[in-house]
Amino acid sequence: MRTSIWFVRHGQTELNKARRYQGASNSPLTPFGERQAAALAQRLRRIPLRVAVVSPCLRAQATAEAILADRQAAFVDDARWAETNHGRWEGLTYAEVRERFPAEAAARFADPLHGRAQGGESLAEVAQRVAEGWRALLQQFPGGRVLVVSHATPIQLVLCMLSGLSPALHWRWRVDLGSVTSVDVYGGGPIIRMVNEVPRL
Repeated sequence: MRTSIWFVRHGQTELNKARRYQGASNSPLTPFGERQAAALAQRLRRIPLRVAVVSPCLRAQATAEAILADRQAAFVDDARWAETNHGRWEGLTYAEVRERFPAEAAARFADPLHGRAQGGESLAEVAQRVAEGWRALLQQFPGGRVLVVSHATPIQLVLCMLSGLSPALHWRWRVDLGSVTSVDVYGGGPIIRMVNEVPRL
């Protein structure tokens, strides 16, 4: 039995475009992001998706809605697939963070696994909830084709988990906005089919 998981990173948002920290913050898709969502829908049109598991962030919801517009697939919100919460860094640029919170920034980057912004999550915490989400997904939807609309970090963390890499090395996987990553899970284990395919607009 094979379970096929199709991961999608949402389309571009206004905060993405401005290169600002965006985890728990909601920001609308740009016109380019809407085009990316339409391209994803076209890319996945022939895949008989059984269910969509979607981050509660509006950018993921809007992308999922574009992909599932003409389908009967079930739509499941799951906060375990949300992006890292950046706490008080949300909405700021990297330069602004270094200027406003220099000690906090230095401490976080010195310990990439356990460091955090005030009020935010550590990478270790995100990795734990994503692993829980992954196990739940496989238990709930065995043998189907499942769409997961999420964010860069959760998708990168799944790839690390399946490849035996530390979560701290998640940055080695490139996951672009509006991209598709696919994993097939068999009884003997997972096979990474495709990483970071960006459909043509």
